[in-house]
Amino acid sequence: MIEFRHLKTLSALRDAGSLVEAAERIHLTQSALSHQIKDLEDRLNCSLFIRKTKPITFTAAGRRVLALADNVLPMIKNTEREIVRLACGEAGRLNISIDCHSCFDWLMPTIDCFRKNWPEVEMDLANSFTFAPIPALAKGDIDLVITSDPVPRNEIFYTPLFSYESLISMSKNHPLANKKFIKASDIADQTLITYPVNQDRLDIFTRFLDPAGVEPKEVRTADLTLMMLQLVASGRGIAALPNWAIYEYLQKDYVIAKPISERGQWCTLYAAIREEQKDAEFMTDFLETAKEVSFANLAGIKSA
Repeated sequence: MIEFRHLKTLSALRDAGSLVEAAERIHLTQSALSHQIKDLEDRLNCSLFIRKTKPITFTAAGRRVLALADNVLPMIKNTEREIVRLACGEAGRLNISIDCHSCFDWLMPTIDCFRKNWPEVEMDLANSFTFAPIPALAKGDIDLVITSDPVPRNEIFYTPLFSYESLISMSKNHPLANKKFIKASDIADQTLITYPVNQDRLDIFTRFLDPAGVEPKEVRTADLTLMMLQLVASGRGIAALPNWAIYEYLQKDYVIAKPISERGQWCTLYAAIREEQKDAEFMTDFLETAKEVSFANLAGIKSA
């Protein structure tokens, strides 16, 4: 009665928290996802979750099916991996370059999870803050680049991982604290704290300040997100950071954050790989693992 697709759909609904987001994650229309859930409820002759609740509340039957999904889905995935390795004998190499400092927060758990499933894949990790990563990828020096700034090239394939909102963080008593959102002109007399990379590789400049012809009064750099937030909290400046990177500090009332412009500034994080490797089993599994780990651990992100 219960099929694999039912388990996958119900699990996605729990993890996403809404029908719309769940449908995006498993690449279905909202109508198709709703139909699958209704089909399973008809087969079991009971409701699986309570409609119009936020967050979604599952019934006792729904929780029981979710427990089954949590046991069965990982077993199926692991078996598929083992069969691929046996069939292909694929070892491979995965040298990863990161084009954003804050990515370390979710990439390391992804790598840890991936190593358990693909121990034979040779892995290495480097930041790309001192070199241009896409040309290095095209040459074969590295195998995967994490970036929010895709540069189109014929031999490079980009796949979106997730989207996030960039926010301006500041101290609780900052002069801009009462504003509903931050305009470019608001930053003209501010110290902007950034990661130590060129301004042409920072979204706050390329997508917000440069188009408005605005320069901050001063730019100060810090290597780590925590260092940036310590400076922000002590009133030394403001910083543009991903919503998921500062979620914990917002919850602890360490700093506050404001949207960038009235419409907000949403960015998408991509994985760039060479076209010749996009169908390699270990590569596709790494990308799936990255998405799963990200959505399980990062607050405020959504499907790209």
